[in-house]
Amino acid sequence: MAAGGSDAVRVDGIVYHRCMNSSDMQFDYIIVGAGSAGSVLANRLSASGRHSVLVLEAGGSDQRLYVQLPIGYGKTYYDERVNWKYHTEPVPQMDKRVSYWPRGRVLGGSSAINAMVYVRGHVSDYRQWQEAAPGWGWEDVEPLFRRMERWQGKPDTRRGTQGPLSVTDISSQAHPLCQRYLQAAEEAGLPRASDYNAGPMEGATLYQITTDRGWRASAARAYLRPAMRRSNLVVQTGSQVLQILFEDRVATGVEYTHRGVVKRARARAEVILCAGAVNSPQLMQLSGLGPQETLQAAGVNVRQAMPAVGRHLSDHLGADIVCRSTVPTLNQSLGPWQGKLKAALQFLAGGKGPLALSLNQGGGFLRSTPELEGPDLQLYFSPVSYTRAPPGTRPLISPDPFPGFLLGFNPCKPTSTGSVDIVSADPRTAPRIQPNYLATEHDRQLMLKGMHLMRKLSDTAALQPIIEQEVYPGRTVQDDEQLMAFVRANAWTVFHPSCTCRMGRDINSSVVDHKLRVHGISGLRIADASIFPTIPTGNTNAPAMMVGERAADLLLADAP
Repeated sequence: MAAGGSDAVRVDGIVYHRCMNSSDMQFDYIIVGAGSAGSVLANRLSASGRHSVLVLEAGGSDQRLYVQLPIGYGKTYYDERVNWKYHTEPVPQMDKRVSYWPRGRVLGGSSAINAMVYVRGHVSDYRQWQEAAPGWGWEDVEPLFRRMERWQGKPDTRRGTQGPLSVTDISSQAHPLCQRYLQAAEEAGLPRASDYNAGPMEGATLYQITTDRGWRASAARAYLRPAMRRSNLVVQTGSQVLQILFEDRVATGVEYTHRGVVKRARARAEVILCAGAVNSPQLMQLSGLGPQETLQAAGVNVRQAMPAVGRHLSDHLGADIVCRSTVPTLNQSLGPWQGKLKAALQFLAGGKGPLALSLNQGGGFLRSTPELEGPDLQLYFSPVSYTRAPPGTRPLISPDPFPGFLLGFNPCKPTSTGSVDIVSADPRTAPRIQPNYLATEHDRQLMLKGMHLMRKLSDTAALQPIIEQEVYPGRTVQDDEQLMAFVRANAWTVFHPSCTCRMGRDINSSVVDHKLRVHGISGLRIADASIFPTIPTGNTNAPAMMVGERAADLLLADAP
């Protein structure tokens, strides 16, 4: 880690020369990370022209075909040019398996490599947030979602139409098998949710996705790139922040590497961490803010002991069944060269076809028991199948050679929590991630309920005629013990890590207050999925972008 007073610093075995310019670059605001929230914040803070803004992104440009092409996330899944490619520690309750965590390392962050499903969350999620942090209830955040949205669907006053973020209704484009899935859900007793983001959330549905005329609508495309034309906004890629700079307990800037040189930038107003649920707590700890025992073990001087930094890690854990189909699926559109050619022509002719969509086309939300306040299971239907391989053994997610589809689910509100901890003072060393999946009986029972529901759906009159075989787990797996063994051996992250710098009132159990200010430190805020007090019901990208909107309002209200 960089240390003051020297003209060089060694990071991960590489010597970087420190810029010896007597005057550091100065900006009003420094944003660390150009991801889902950081891109939003950069746009809003620079909009008036009154404030100078520096955005530092460790990754590179998002101007790559497989980043811009919606279906391209199968290619970026293992692409280290745009992906941090994290791995967790072995998880005790998952047969000590390691979980692979792709996270965006590119303009747009994880919104540039995700599955694009747009979910605001349930009203009850924000009731929980309000209890932890005033000003974050549904009545506070719902207008922000509408402000974000440029809804491409049936007109509805509950949806935004003038926002930067294009959100697309895929009803007219979804694969025909999705209709069979919706029929199966109806047979299984699930209602139909016509718009889970505006009306009742519970029910089977087709997912809305963040695309714009067939192209991915990442946070960078929607917010950051339009703002990059402004003279008061500087976006610097290839810039990994090493540490936050302080004067006593006031954050004054950051130190970072860029093109082989260690540089410093000063913030006249504030530094805002938007690096995500892994990198924000990592940077806090590298800067001496975190659990005392973690910092001391890593060789970092403790600036302020903060027990909650890197704690309370929440993530959605999913499982699915793969069915071999008697009718063609997307496997035939995305596998053979003839299918790929047809799909490419459809896209070129008007941004249509499978290349313009996500693999997760159907899904929904339901309560496993009627007395619950909100849904506790999220469903997925993918008219494509891909056999999951051990981490890093495949260059991409590729369709199976046979026609197939996936039925999947994840518990919405897991009670198992984990941690993110640095293991070294070297910023290039990945932190230790322990998600602690399935640590609670609540979570294990919900996984079993989900597996039984998948079987119930596959046994319906709508799906049975098109299922040639259940490829895995296979029909020999029947009782709860066998199903739980399958879950332990095969469950996977749904890529929604959050809550590692969560909002709250107490420095012993939270990291930031309701205005996103780091407890006990001036001039430093955090705005990304790490500040969620609890994990939302559903995909986390939309709530993370909403946090960027809310952070902008808070910062501008306090602007000097």
